[in-house]
Amino acid sequence: MREASVRRPIKRLDACDECEVGCSYVFRGLPAEAWSELRPAMRSMDLAAGETVFHEGMPAFGLYIVCKGKVKVAKHTRATHSQILKLLGPGEILGEKTLFDRETYTCYAKTLEPSRLIFIPKDDFLAIVRKYPDVALRLVEKLSREGKVFGEKLVEITSRSAKERVARVLVELYHAFGKETSSGLDIGVELPRTELAEMAGLTTETAIRVLSDLKDREIIALDGPRILILKMENMRHLAHPFRTFLRENLA
Repeated sequence: MREASVRRPIKRLDACDECEVGCSYVFRGLPAEAWSELRPAMRSMDLAAGETVFHEGMPAFGLYIVCKGKVKVAKHTRATHSQILKLLGPGEILGEKTLFDRETYTCYAKTLEPSRLIFIPKDDFLAIVRKYPDVALRLVEKLSREGKVFGEKLVEITSRSAKERVARVLVELYHAFGKETSSGLDIGVELPRTELAEMAGLTTETAIRVLSDLKDREIIALDGPRILILKMENMRHLAHPFRTFLRENLA
């Protein structure tokens, strides 16, 4: 497995002019002069599926913006197990929590599909934060929302059934990344069963058993790695209203 490191050559920014989604809302409303200061520091990184953006315990060099593709942020829990904390799509940022405490990453990030990210060195980003406090306020807002979500996640893991947790993950995935098709509601992410289990805080065997039961009840359909929701009302009924992860850019 290859590692994506800011120490390897990465391209100068050429992605913003062709961006289809708009940048992170953290930068929304920045004046033109701020962008003229920020853009020279931004570097474009094209990564294959399964590449590591940063490792748990690695020194924090800066901030990443997802331009294309999807990235999982996860934490190792024991020998061969991980807990997926969230999935990020285009327009979202990662690595922001370690920018201010000068410590190492407490989790790891890995691409789920071919992705493009933009890297901003820590010193350049902090210079923008100091000069344009609206960026800092949006970061505080983002971190506050995430704190609430992760608190709910802790309660969820200790009190909800396996079926509720899988249903909730599938519903959240659909709302974050999904699309309606002629065959059903595609959740929009081709997750291996192991990673679906990591998102729900379950063993792989338990997640597979729950999926099989939902399929037998014709609530979902399974097409290889693709999962289609056939009966959304049934899924919502199963899912407790905790959020399992957070999309940063609010509609």
